[in-house]
Amino acid sequence: MSVGRKGQCWDNAVAESFFATIKAELVDRQAWPTRAGVHAVIFEWIEGWYNPRRRHSGLGYLGPDEFEPRVAEVEVAVA
Repeated sequence: MSVGRKGQCWDNAVAESFFATIKAELVDRQAWPTRAGVHAVIFEWIEGWYNPRRRHSGLGYLGPDEFEPRVAEVEVAVA
């Protein structure tokens, strides 16, 4: 479902931000001779850095790898 009319900047802002990050930090830094090579590197970047370690404002600017142990500690202390 679309947020607004075609061409409104906030419609795809999250996806556009993600792809801008991937281009700036990974894809544009070197030449890629094959699609398979860049596909493998992008997959590794997403699964190895972006998903587990990227800081998120919703997690108090911590990465999931930092946030989850802290939540576990709090849950143990409360229980």
